[in-house]
Amino acid sequence: MDHLSAGAIADVVLAPDAAELADGVRLLCIDGLAGAGKTTLAHAVAARVRAGGRGVAVVHMDDLYEGWGGLLGARDQLVGVLEALARGERASFRRWDWHASRRGGTLEVPAADVVVVEGCGSAPPFVDGRAALRVWVAAPDALRLRRGLERDGEAMRPDWLAFMADERQLLARDATDVRADVVLGPTGEVLRGAERLDDVGPRGRGSGPALWEDRGHA
Repeated sequence: MDHLSAGAIADVVLAPDAAELADGVRLLCIDGLAGAGKTTLAHAVAARVRAGGRGVAVVHMDDLYEGWGGLLGARDQLVGVLEALARGERASFRRWDWHASRRGGTLEVPAADVVVVEGCGSAPPFVDGRAALRVWVAAPDALRLRRGLERDGEAMRPDWLAFMADERQLLARDATDVRADVVLGPTGEVLRGAERLDDVGPRGRGSGPALWEDRGHA
């Protein structure tokens, strides 16, 4: 089975014919359910973009959610950020402080060459036609829950289960896994959308593992 590298994703996003959120601004949405590996992939792609001499900004949905129960209400804040970027402006928002359970400091998001938004809910219908690439990272529920509890501790099981229930509602509402341009497995295997990769060249695809490490993060 073909695997997709972080470098190949960067190539697709920066391709001359890729959609732009604003003049010179490419949007990459890495969506999927918690524990699938989205954050790891986002950082790997950002590193490849920077290595190519381009500017990149990363927005984590975890900073937008208002705690464990904030998934379904995060869309409006994300759209506000993207609307500012679409105008060519610097966006800003107050990140959620998970320890204090309140909004904390302000994060600024520049209109960089590439803006990566990662996390569950990062590719709402608003991005259709505006994103250079919409990626869905899939993983079995049991694997996702195991990863989450290994990271956060067994005491967080009720929160994880409630969050996973909200994820199912969000997926039913937005059908992001269906709308995505490319669907990847938890280690980068291409499950759907291989035709989008035909022009990325030999370094982007292969039979070996993807070029990002599966560290078990969200």
